[in-house]
Amino acid sequence: MTEMEKMLLEQNKQLVTQIALLTEQVQVLTQKLYGRSSEKSTPTDENQIELFKDEEINVFNEAEVVADKSALEPQAAEQVQRKRRTPGHKANLVKDLPVIEVDCILHKDDSNCEWCNTELRPIGREYIREEVEFIPAHLKVRKIYRHAYECPCCKKDGADAIVKAELPIPVIPKSLASASSVAWLLHQKYEMSLPFHRQEKEWQNYGIALSRTTMANWVIKAAELWLKPLYNLLHQKLLTANCLFVDETTTQVLREPNRKATSNSYMWLYRNSTDVDQQIILYQYSPTRAGENAEKFLSGYTGYIHCDGYEGYNKVKNVTRVGCLAHIRRKFHEGVPKASTGKKSQCEIGLDYCNTLFSIEKEIAHLPPEERLKKRKKKAIPVLKAFWGWVETTNALPNSVLGKALSYAKKQKPYLMNYLLDGECQISNNLAERSIRPFVVGRKAWNFYASPKGAESSSIAYSIIETAKANDLNVFKYLTYLFKELPNTPFKEEPELLEDYLPWNPEIQANCK
Repeated sequence: MTEMEKMLLEQNKQLVTQIALLTEQVQVLTQKLYGRSSEKSTPTDENQIELFKDEEINVFNEAEVVADKSALEPQAAEQVQRKRRTPGHKANLVKDLPVIEVDCILHKDDSNCEWCNTELRPIGREYIREEVEFIPAHLKVRKIYRHAYECPCCKKDGADAIVKAELPIPVIPKSLASASSVAWLLHQKYEMSLPFHRQEKEWQNYGIALSRTTMANWVIKAAELWLKPLYNLLHQKLLTANCLFVDETTTQVLREPNRKATSNSYMWLYRNSTDVDQQIILYQYSPTRAGENAEKFLSGYTGYIHCDGYEGYNKVKNVTRVGCLAHIRRKFHEGVPKASTGKKSQCEIGLDYCNTLFSIEKEIAHLPPEERLKKRKKKAIPVLKAFWGWVETTNALPNSVLGKALSYAKKQKPYLMNYLLDGECQISNNLAERSIRPFVVGRKAWNFYASPKGAESSSIAYSIIETAKANDLNVFKYLTYLFKELPNTPFKEEPELLEDYLPWNPEIQANCK
């Protein structure tokens, strides 16, 4: 073989490899652009003949795909029975609503007998139906007057002894804002993801022209004056947790000093485990994604932190970093062929290992942490050994989807294995990703913040609201309670008084459900 032939063969080999990589990349990008975003695995029957290879249009084997093969076959009698509604379903829906009874009575003109014209007398009433009535919100103006008192005896002696009634401190000085109006504003913006320009029209329907600038000022002031002290206390308590879950996502701030309006800023999320009774979810705004942000926020913390593969988290000292199997699984999922080939691809094998580990966690999720750790070690360690053995022995092109998935798994192995150290740890960081979702949904509605102050106040408002929701509180009731009580509480002089306003306080639980 001549040198020219060798060179051509080598070039041909490189081109074939490049074509395979590019074809794979096109398939991955096409799937991301047009395919389903769900990563849920639906196992198919290898013996099922498919009319179409494309699973998106292969509708004829839907029953076999989604069927539960472990379910018992129904008896013949069960097949003809109609499913009855659960008794009391409607009553359960309205059991907590106030009741107004509506009596349908005869009109005065119809209250005489049509035969003898004698006046009819009532003999009883029958129940017909019930309906849910919607009462739209409305506004009222509360005019506050202060009464003054004097002592008549002292006045006769020429001395003025005047006493004035104590005034409640307003939630926002020199404004029309009340506790309930500011609470409703925050509830609509951060819990219901309703931006200010839509709320502006809503307030007009209520009867007041409230500009979005005024609404933004109310949010900033309320967060700074009353919610931030509570946020700081929750931050202190969060650092005492055994396990934390951390994530971050992008946001946009227009008037950020020394930065372009199109630059990415970040909203960070920190929360504790669902195994504890006192749930805490905190957001933190930062102009950058630098690891120093997490390092500063978690200063003094020494427990476990669950996070993704971002290297910036390595800047957090004296903590045990726990990896996320969901991110590893996602890498293999991207490489699963769209059309079934009869034989499992390497990415499908990696996906199966991940699915097995997730199934184990689902089985033991209801157990207390100590018992969960015992079962986890017994069931998961053999699967993990097999998985890491497969990762180490599987060969793939470095730039292929499989190659990138294997490389990512190898890098994350030391962090992922730490979930075997404590029963409160989890196999993924999905808890943090679910907790940051309310912000991501809201971000689609308003797209950006005008200033860093607005972004910071939003992080505080989101923190209080999501923490309240995690502790089963009615957000509007809780915020109204805070804005009524905190302005008249000397918590600056006595910080311990703030403990009474935390979401798990018995009085809060009793009044704000």
